[in-house]
Amino acid sequence: MDWIKIIHILAVMGWMTSIFAVPRALIYWKREWARLGAFGPLGDLTLRLYRFSAGLMVIAIATGLWLAFGWWGFDPWLHLKLSLVALLVIHYIWTGRMVWRARRGEFRESDLFLRIFNEISVFAVIAILWAVVVKPF
Repeated sequence: MDWIKIIHILAVMGWMTSIFAVPRALIYWKREWARLGAFGPLGDLTLRLYRFSAGLMVIAIATGLWLAFGWWGFDPWLHLKLSLVALLVIHYIWTGRMVWRARRGEFRESDLFLRIFNEISVFAVIAILWAVVVKPF
């Protein structure tokens, strides 16, 4: 079970990198698109980062559920953690929609919106860490 936990932590770390980086990368990609009028290196990097981290998200969720059902016995605090993770998944999917629109040159969101959107994920991760460490229930 320790190997599952190690894989879970590694996958979560990689997924979190993308959750924090992709909205910020969209800001710079938007500026690059305005300057070049075409798909440039930042767009390629953002797409690759998002796609790579999608696999890490799946691994993180699968190993997390394996741990929840097999090792922790699905303690009450896990309900809170899984609810917060579900919100983070929604945030990630929303980010993906923005990435795919940006690929077509559609940048609807302002820089300010993307910055705030980016910070929401930080608060969600803090809440998840609090639930894991404190185990309030």
